[in-house]
This record gives sequence, structure tokens and C-alpha cells, in this order.
Amino acid sequence: MSYEKALRQYIEATNTHNFANVKQLLHEDAVYWFTDKTCKTEEEIQQYFENAWTVIQEEVYSATDVQWLSVDEYSATSIYTYHYEGYANGQFVSGSGRATNLFVKDNDGNWKIKHEHLSSLQK
Repeated sequence: MSYEKALRQYIEATNTHNFANVKQLLHEDAVYWFTDKTCKTEEEIQQYFENAWTVIQEEVYSATDVQWLSVDEYSATSIYTYHYEGYANGQFVSGSGRATNLFVKDNDGNWKIKHEHLSSLQK
């Protein structure tokens, strides 16, 4: 699998709203930086994802303007604009922000997410 496909699979897994699917693409030492929280363990990452899926029902997550800043045999770093839409408290909501993902190859040659940084766009 290529690093580009790994990003596509990650977005698809996120849209299943099932953390078991996301977990398959996480590096064991993954660190996530969100606007309001840093998650350093799988449990923290899972809680953050599951809370987001509860707050934004039927969320659809997507990426545009993907740029690969650095790619070599063992790592690939992308930046992109993320978009989400869904329902919060019965009202349709949407938004976007900036994302950075660092993928690394594991010992089996699979691309895994080692770091994600999401931040909302300033208004």
C-alpha cells in the first residue's frame, strides 16, 4: 500500500465511526494534537474520536488540497485542508481546518499514522 492510499484509507476508516477501523492505521506510538487537547495514548485518541462522533452525528470527514511535503522510504508527511459536516443538536453543521499527518512504515511495510495535528481555521 502506498502512503497516498494510507491517507485515503484513514479518511474512509474515520467515516465508518468505528474506532477499530481507525486503530488498524495507527502507529503504536501515535500522538495527536487537536486544537483543544493532546492525545498520547491509544485510549486517549479513541476517546477523542468517539466523543467527536457523538457530538457531530453522521459526520462526514474529507480532505482537500493534499500536499506531500516530505516522502522517503520510511516516512511521508502531508498537509491538507480538512472538512467535516454532520448534525449537532439536530442542526446541520460544517467546518474546516488545517491538518498535518506523519505516516511511517512499520516492520511489516505498512504505512501507519504516527502524528496528526488538526487545528481550526481562524475566523
